[in-house]
Amino acid sequence: MAREQQQQQQQQQQVMIRQNHLAYTDEQLMCICETLCQAKDYPSICRLFDYLYPNEYLHSTHPSLMRARLLYLLMKCRFKEIYDLLSSSVFDSRYHEELQEIWWQAHYAELEQARCKPLGAVEKYRLRKKHPPPSTIWDGQETIYSFKENSRKQLKAFYKENKYPSAEEKRVIAEKSGLNFLQVSNWFKNRRQREKFSHISDISHPSGR
Repeated sequence: MAREQQQQQQQQQQVMIRQNHLAYTDEQLMCICETLCQAKDYPSICRLFDYLYPNEYLHSTHPSLMRARLLYLLMKCRFKEIYDLLSSSVFDSRYHEELQEIWWQAHYAELEQARCKPLGAVEKYRLRKKHPPPSTIWDGQETIYSFKENSRKQLKAFYKENKYPSAEEKRVIAEKSGLNFLQVSNWFKNRRQREKFSHISDISHPSGR
């Protein structure tokens, strides 16, 4: 009898939770996700998806929601779901670098969990070679840089002054550093991405591990 009463109480609580649940429109949810992604507000992303019912987001293919969902899965260490989602979905090329970083951070964190110790640079490099991103977020071309130390120093100095140089400024930088325009453009783009996603690395590697 006591067990039946307990089950009834649980059912009543679930009904009350459903009644009090705030349902978002698709447009509202996309806007919230985009805002949180841009703000790098990972705790709020986590709270949002903990609050939502799965049927409110599982079937959505909107890039803002999917990016937020992937970050949520990364924070929850649900690595297989990350790999499956990235491999089975189609993403605009503008998000590829961001999603590749999530792919790598998931692999790093998964192996670190298994080994109970952080990975070194060589181990991360081998892991990237072993598990390249799926074609849904990567064109298969690897960019390799072997700039001279002097060129690197000049690029870093210019970056401190301006992270978003104009086309004309890039030409000047290329001439002074002995590089071509495309190399300079790609270096600045990749440097900004590494800086941007250093936060993702932090949330996928909790302290004390």
